[in-house]
Amino acid sequence: MRYKNPIPMVDTIIEKDGKIVLIERGIKPCKGKLALPGGHVEYGETIEGAAVREPLEETKLEVKLTDILGVYSDPKRDPRAHRISTVFIAEIVSGKLKAGSDASHADFYDPKELTEKDLAFDHFKIIGDYLNYKNHKGTYWSTRQWSSLVKIQKK
Repeated sequence: MRYKNPIPMVDTIIEKDGKIVLIERGIKPCKGKLALPGGHVEYGETIEGAAVREPLEETKLEVKLTDILGVYSDPKRDPRAHRISTVFIAEIVSGKLKAGSDASHADFYDPKELTEKDLAFDHFKIIGDYLNYKNHKGTYWSTRQWSSLVKIQKK
């Protein structure tokens, strides 16, 4: 029997002076779109390890994880297959921002100036959740249904 299990991924939000690091994807899917640094968790690797490794590969920045924003598991979030991303928040430890790996460009962007059309996958939603997180903290999910349930349970 062959199982079709979701694929674990990570994305990392790195902010400096009110701007966040985004890469321009140099490969399909979403080639040319902006995305958070991230990717697949490798076999034998922890989620946290992947959340540090991926930004280093894609942006040349060494980061330190500070928090988890949330888990994004909508089966339609990635056109290739069902992929689940744990999204971390990190701060820069060292390095100079430069595109690497599958990124064709990397830069700091003002998150308030981005549109949904600019971004790959569900990263527009993730960045919106991050802006809310900065004001209210908390943890976020990929579906509004679960977010609503959490709010009801907290009352």
